Amino acid sequence: MGLNTHSMPAEPMDGSTGFERPKSYIGNGVTRRIAIDTHTSAQDTVTTSCDALANGSADGSANASLDISELRKAFPKRYRHVEAIHSTSKPSCLSHDATETPSFLGFRNLMVIVLVAANLRLVIENIQKYGVLICIKCHDFRRSDLQLGLALYLLIPCHLLIAYLIELIAAANARASRSTAKERHGSSSPTQDQAREFLRTWRALRILHAINVSAALAVTSYVVYHHIHHPLIGTLAEVHAIVVWLKTASYALTNRDLRHAYLHPVRGELDALPELYHQCPYPRNVTFSNLVYFWWAPTLVYQPAYPRTPGPIRWVFVGKRLGEVVCLSAFIWFASAQYAAPVLRNSLDKIATLDLVSIVERLLKLSTISLVIWLAGFFALFQSFLNALAEVTRFGDREFYEAWWNSESLGMYWRTWNKPVYQFFRRHVYSPLRSRGWSHMASSTTVFLLSAVLHELLVGVPTHNMIGVAFLGMFLQLPLIVLTARLERMQSPNGKLLGNTIFWVSFTIVGQPFAALIYFYAWQAKYGSVSRAMAQGHPPSCPAV
Repeated sequence: MGLNTHSMPAEPMDGSTGFERPKSYIGNGVTRRIAIDTHTSAQDTVTTSCDALANGSADGSANASLDISELRKAFPKRYRHVEAIHSTSKPSCLSHDATETPSFLGFRNLMVIVLVAANLRLVIENIQKYGVLICIKCHDFRRSDLQLGLALYLLIPCHLLIAYLIELIAAANARASRSTAKERHGSSSPTQDQAREFLRTWRALRILHAINVSAALAVTSYVVYHHIHHPLIGTLAEVHAIVVWLKTASYALTNRDLRHAYLHPVRGELDALPELYHQCPYPRNVTFSNLVYFWWAPTLVYQPAYPRTPGPIRWVFVGKRLGEVVCLSAFIWFASAQYAAPVLRNSLDKIATLDLVSIVERLLKLSTISLVIWLAGFFALFQSFLNALAEVTRFGDREFYEAWWNSESLGMYWRTWNKPVYQFFRRHVYSPLRSRGWSHMASSTTVFLLSAVLHELLVGVPTHNMIGVAFLGMFLQLPLIVLTARLERMQSPNGKLLGNTIFWVSFTIVGQPFAALIYFYAWQAKYGSVSRAMAQGHPPSCPAV
């Protein structure tokens, strides 16, 4: 080890080992020690080169780099215990000094396994405790409810037909006005008399449209609240009425602007219209077939023309999407009856006695199943049903939602989870208010006020309890929207992570479970066990889950 290798003579081969004694040479100013296996021809070549280097051969010096590379390849085959394991400085992969963030795909798989195992345990526990609670004959659908629900389903679209008749009269009036007016070639603006005539006509049409759209919602809400007992049938009728109400309003407002551009071409309104609208210009768009397509199209915003998908309808695709709707609807029914209903029923006595700790525990227990039911409903409606409807109508724009689950603020969630409603309010409420000089906050507040009213109608009318919980649940989100909007604008990932966390907490724990608990209690207080217990003079009592 410490000997002077320059004076050490070469020793003969040792047959027992098959190794030649290490020879030394000096190459490029560095002393190297080499052990060579002489049993292979490749090693013999290297030995010759090393001998040449030891004797000071110039050729050996020239080929030193090639020989060393070959030796380094052969070296680990014999000396496996001297590999340089720690050759560079490297940080731990989870430390802040790491150059690359490791993938957490394995942890994601672990979380999925834990989630499946935990919920499987809850399924087994639920069946052991309650048995199978599904009862097809226990639906409580009254014949009068079914008859009224069917009648409303057929009558609600008539308000769209009334709006079409109003616009048909307005289009005829616009044609007459255009034909009697003097030809204009962009050299002069409409006269004051023409502008006043348009405003006078629009005021009359606006009154007719307002009466029509108000009746579409008011009549349905009255019938559902007073004459349809079952909340499911009432909810379907109320949803249909709200959809037609929004479609009718969009139909009237859009045709109003198209009519104005048709009557005032001098200002360039026709050129400013979207190029897509040139396929069906006003007043050629006011036809019954155009109205029927808008009625069935999966959108709440009226346009004279829409992007359409080429080719025939893919009926296999439609069948798959409808199959998903049926399966998910059955799952929602099963989950509601088997898991949500027992938790809600066993929460009544806790609410009646204001046991806050138990109420919080019920909320946390209800949050899981309510989230699962909501996600299933979201997929069934926005992914399955609307895509099936879009395929049948060959509707091209199928961006019914975006990646709302990654929302960094509550505002982003409301902009991305339900694109049809968001697009309606942005086009027909927010943008017109902004063009009139309203601030962003005032316009957004107005949008949330209208949305809160519709949420209260959607929940309160079918449950026969207009208690304002859905309204406040929507409207009181404005402070959280302002707070999380600042987090969304932050460049730091921690700010965005905090915003997404606030969204999920408010959505899964504070929002839906609390509203479901309150409305269920209100329903039971009016029709169920709570009302009977109150009539007997003592609070309701239920076995604990």
